[in-house]
Amino acid sequence: MTEKKALVTPKAIHAIIGMAIMFLFPLLPISLPEVTPLGMKIIGIFLGTLYLWTTVEPVWSSLACIFMVGISGYGPMNQVLQTAFGSPVIIQMFFLMIVMNCLVYNRLTMYIGRFFLTLPINNGRPWVFTAMLMIGSMLMAAFVGPFAPIFLFWPVVYDIFDEIGIKKGEAYPTLMLILIVIGTLIGFPVPPYSGNGLALISNYSTITENMGSKIVLNNASYMALAVIWGLSSIIVIVLFCKFILRPDVSKLKNLDVEKLKKNPLPPLTPNQKFMAVTFVIYIACMLLPSVIPNLGIMKFLSANSYGLAIGYTAILCCVSLDPKEHQTIMPFGKVAGNFAWGTFFLCTAATLLGGVLTNESTGIAKFLSSVLNPIFSGMSLTVFYIALLAITLVLTNLCNSLVIGMLIQPVIASFCLANGINSSPITALIIIFVLATASITPSASPFAAMIHGNKEWLASGQIYKYTTMIALIEIIMAVVVGLPVAMALFH
Repeated sequence: MTEKKALVTPKAIHAIIGMAIMFLFPLLPISLPEVTPLGMKIIGIFLGTLYLWTTVEPVWSSLACIFMVGISGYGPMNQVLQTAFGSPVIIQMFFLMIVMNCLVYNRLTMYIGRFFLTLPINNGRPWVFTAMLMIGSMLMAAFVGPFAPIFLFWPVVYDIFDEIGIKKGEAYPTLMLILIVIGTLIGFPVPPYSGNGLALISNYSTITENMGSKIVLNNASYMALAVIWGLSSIIVIVLFCKFILRPDVSKLKNLDVEKLKKNPLPPLTPNQKFMAVTFVIYIACMLLPSVIPNLGIMKFLSANSYGLAIGYTAILCCVSLDPKEHQTIMPFGKVAGNFAWGTFFLCTAATLLGGVLTNESTGIAKFLSSVLNPIFSGMSLTVFYIALLAITLVLTNLCNSLVIGMLIQPVIASFCLANGINSSPITALIIIFVLATASITPSASPFAAMIHGNKEWLASGQIYKYTTMIALIEIIMAVVVGLPVAMALFH
């Protein structure tokens, strides 16, 4: 006899629970100080969305969130849709994600990955090789695409392990596969002009504007902080693995990087060269106005920064240097075919929720201030920062890191504004930290889910052991390196 398929799947049950939270939370017989009836509806929508993001896929749950805000009474539906999809931040993010896909489509990721793998310094130096893969993962995640290093480096190291006789279940391959993802996570929040980093930077600007004192983080300072903390963390993590964990790496001492060149990549095509050069120019156009803002051309770039990705996309769709097939650098339909809709809609809904939660009409910001200020008021600034980092580390490994970043930001804004403190240093560090350290549990981030999903090479017990150790190193580095650097950059 064949088993009957369940009529109601676990995902359907989670969906019903999530929507029930949205609809029924405002009807609960509870009262929160300062929170208005509209605020209770918004809290219900937020909690329901958070539940759905954690248990089901992000596209429809994000769309449901936007729809529910539209019918909550927060504002006319047209206004809510304009706020969600008409935001220049979201438009910039959309086109930049298309550009990142174009880098992958043109196979530039292969050349970047091959560069880090075949550096002569890697020969016979297992821990230098490990560090180079982590740094390569960080830089590729920052400037090419968040998942590119995992998809590129994991298959390569599988082949290396097989060739030199390293077996599944040994300590080093377990560590190496995890460290590639850790490097990717560290690079994920680096760019302030795209992805979740941009979403949280924009969200904090909206929150502080709603509280009466808009704060905009300097892009160059933010990126410098992310790179300095990231590289220093990678160095310490590799040293920890080498001198404390001490896995057997003797077989890697025979590694010859020339063997990795046995299948050489073809020379760069004119299309690829154009893409590589213009992408570097685009990144410079995004960052230089933060470094030298008073030049005339920099003022122009700053005033039009949100639209630069559209112009760049148009150029890539138009230009063709292919003498044979005359294909443009970005054939839009093909490039957009692999668009990460889940990430886009999650960021869109999260950005909308960030502004809605702290809007004065909800009373939620006042509620947070009344509850949290007495708790934190007796703390010194350093203790407050350390407590905030510790809370962030725990929460970001329980559910989606972007959502936790949104939750923490009103706390920072309320405390710092109430005490006359410059909130830019800790805000920038928390944005980087909350996104980079979400590695322990599968629900923390898609990257953590990929670690736990690799059942063939990685055992759950080993994953939890190593990622927890690494997370503790990262919080120590945030206190020892991140805080002083942030204070120096955001003065």
